[in-house]
Amino acid sequence: MLESLDQQALDQLFRTARTYHDWQDIPVSDDSLRSLYDLFRWGPTSANTNPARFVWVRSSEGKARLAAEAAEMNRMKILAAPVTVIVGQDLAFADTLPKLAPPERVEKLQSYFAQDGIAESTAIRNSSLQAAYLIIAARALGLDCGPMSGFSHEGVDAAFFNGTQIRSNLICSLGYGKTESLYPRGPRLAFEEANTFR
Repeated sequence: MLESLDQQALDQLFRTARTYHDWQDIPVSDDSLRSLYDLFRWGPTSANTNPARFVWVRSSEGKARLAAEAAEMNRMKILAAPVTVIVGQDLAFADTLPKLAPPERVEKLQSYFAQDGIAESTAIRNSSLQAAYLIIAARALGLDCGPMSGFSHEGVDAAFFNGTQIRSNLICSLGYGKTESLYPRGPRLAFEEANTFR
């Protein structure tokens, strides 16, 4: 039986972790992003489909293109962050199943995901899961996160996924946040407000 993480680790992942809006001028290296992916890619997805695709936006040109598609309140966050990842969902994820599924299941799974609406619902649900794994893994590795959904999906898709079956889900800035610009911590629902036993 595994032991619980210590209290400091749980604080870093959840209790004292925050959503950052402003960033220190410290780069995030290729090696850090590769290490991040190599950690969070192990999170579970339906039938091991792994439908999320990631674009790590950190060039001045890329940041400008992404910020132009963001809500006004999010533009400066993207421009200031060392890197902002676009988490996309690949509607053609079933094409990668020969690499990810047991050989005897590939044909059956591909047939299942070809049914109306199944690929779309699987892609959005599981790419969202993978985005959550990304955030937790980033915090575990000492990075701060600023997830956002305020942007034009059509604009981001045209700018970054044109000619593919990938559609944007959400974006998340990564780096080392400035604590002095944090908003007051928002409350959360109590157990009794959000949970029931049956």
